[in-house]
Amino acid sequence: MEMNASYTSFVAVGDSFTEGMSDLLPDGSYRGWADLLAARLAAREPGFRYANLAVRGKLIGQIAEEQAPVAAAMGADVVTLVGGLNDALRPKVDMGRVRGHLEEAVGLLAPTCKTLVLMRSPGRNGPVMDRFRPRMEELFGIIEELAARHGALVVDLYGAGVLADPRMWDVDRLHLTAEGHRRVAEAVWQALGLPPEQDWRAELAPAAAPGWAVRRTQDLSFARQHLLPWIGRRLTGRSSGDGRPAKRPELLPYEAVAGERLS
Repeated sequence: MEMNASYTSFVAVGDSFTEGMSDLLPDGSYRGWADLLAARLAAREPGFRYANLAVRGKLIGQIAEEQAPVAAAMGADVVTLVGGLNDALRPKVDMGRVRGHLEEAVGLLAPTCKTLVLMRSPGRNGPVMDRFRPRMEELFGIIEELAARHGALVVDLYGAGVLADPRMWDVDRLHLTAEGHRRVAEAVWQALGLPPEQDWRAELAPAAAPGWAVRRTQDLSFARQHLLPWIGRRLTGRSSGDGRPAKRPELLPYEAVAGERLS
């Protein structure tokens, strides 16, 4: 990758991870790593344009059908595609279909952009991660194979121990904190050949583990507020993203959202 490369436009494609949950802003909207990356790229390039087509809850088939063709038509310098993890975390999944949808999306996007970025997504240490790790690693194998075939970059967030630290995850245990998103933005920034500003892999300072009573209270709160509603949506075929538009559906100059808080 060329060091100090120049990029004039960026389109982000994916699900809640790319939408920016749970990097919450005071107005109730989400920021996230893609917005942070866009702000930094815009600071280097006058007239920089940005679109974020990501919608929470989307499966890779929906991303391939609804977002990838739109992103391909935009012809951006940089496109990021992160998807498939919502599929892998479902009780039952056909990984052959996941592969097919990923191949479709990558095949559409790779020829239309200067740089396509894929990711090995992070996961929070814990029993859920332990249960789904083999399926996640199968997904990541598909992603690496497609990247090699199409000349895409792969950002290895899964291999960074700090992003598995529970302190990097919001109370829903599904989405990164603001600090986690900041580190992902830095990881993609460096993968694009831009000068590092920090060590995004640096471990957090040691901290005393919470006691048994605190952990049980946290577990009960998590189950009531997040786990049970998530299971309910799976059982009824609903998604948190049903009817929700993309956060930034057009490739427009970044100054159109210059009022966003960046740190």
